[in-house]
Amino acid sequence: MKPFPLCLAQPAHEPQISALLQRAYGQLMTAHYEPGVLAAALPLMGQANPTLLASGTYYTVLDASGSVVGCGGWSREHPGTGAVEPGVAHIRHFATHPDQIGKGIGRLLYCRCRSEARDRGMITFECYSSLNAVPFYRALGFKSVDTVELPMGPGVLFPALLMESPVKHQNPDRAERH
Repeated sequence: MKPFPLCLAQPAHEPQISALLQRAYGQLMTAHYEPGVLAAALPLMGQANPTLLASGTYYTVLDASGSVVGCGGWSREHPGTGAVEPGVAHIRHFATHPDQIGKGIGRLLYCRCRSEARDRGMITFECYSSLNAVPFYRALGFKSVDTVELPMGPGVLFPALLMESPVKHQNPDRAERH
């Protein structure tokens, strides 16, 4: 299989990333969430985060035609609060096009994030995993810490799992694949 090119995201990629987020989240989450929760949460979740796009730690994966088929990154800042805890990094806004699931795109993004975070002295990764993405994160070595409900606007709580993994854990290419 030909490798997919991984590129540093730029603010100009916002329309393609938002389109990918809307399609991937809208399609892949339907079996795990009530329709009303998704209808209320997707307009917020399905938009590229301008701060992440400009951070230098957010990436896209392109197919042969140059279309964005994967995106994701990491930050030192805690999602929602912006707080920074020494040694803790946060996996942010990962998505893979539904037609490209299982081709290593998410793993490629994660390996780049892990390598960068390790090089910058991070010790622990945290992520808020949607319910459908839990097997992906577990295959990368993440462990469930807590069930959470993330506020997604007035009166909308989005069920998720807080998950953690050491940044210097086993090579995810050798982890069990799902």
